[in-house]
Amino acid sequence: MKVIKKQRNSRMCIMCGLDNPYGVKAPFYTMEDGSVATIFSYREQHQSYPGRVHGGLITAMLDEMGLRALWACEGEEKTYGVTISLETKYRKPVPYDVELIGCGKIIKDTGNFLTADTKILNKDGQALATGIIKYIKLDPQKIQPGVITHEEMCYLIDDGVKNIDI
Repeated sequence: MKVIKKQRNSRMCIMCGLDNPYGVKAPFYTMEDGSVATIFSYREQHQSYPGRVHGGLITAMLDEMGLRALWACEGEEKTYGVTISLETKYRKPVPYDVELIGCGKIIKDTGNFLTADTKILNKDGQALATGIIKYIKLDPQKIQPGVITHEEMCYLIDDGVKNIDI
């Protein structure tokens, strides 16, 4: 599927933060069908049992993709929100040090609330984990007073990715 544009990375987010030494540092892309996708790898530091990623970090990636799916629909990072519910299904063990694909799309948007459907896939296209996430849209100042979103979401690095096999 064709990449329409690269989304911004933040400074310290555990999933996309480029300055976070413990983070995944995942890039996110707006896709031609209005969905979001990422190609990423967890590291050994993200494990629960040896060879497997911690379930909380799997869920965190599903959650990250949900709101980014809204940004893919809007075409820019203008709307923010917070998670109000999240259902994760762990379908197969998620390994670290292996390239994975994440994808997400908005399945319902009622104005103040939205629902996203997200997945983490292996390179063969098998779903390793899926999530249905509900968000409430909020002004960033209501989420964290004093935050300056353009300073936090500050990295826009063109990495040359033009297509992602989903």
